[in-house]
Amino acid sequence: MALTLTSILLFIATVGFLYILPIILILISKKTVASEKLGWILAIWFISWFAWVFYLIFAPIQDKTELNR
Repeated sequence: MALTLTSILLFIATVGFLYILPIILILISKKTVASEKLGWILAIWFISWFAWVFYLIFAPIQDKTELNR
């Protein structure tokens, strides 16, 4: 089975989408505020998918009512 340019590009696009997907989901999430989102996105950027799993389990770190005081 020979690899064609189309299959290679499709593979690269799929991997790129799966890498960007957690970042997009955090940006549109209402679980955290802007400063926490930045922290989670940086964690995903440097630690990868482990940070995404931690985000799903532990976010939000601070209660939103505490941030409004």
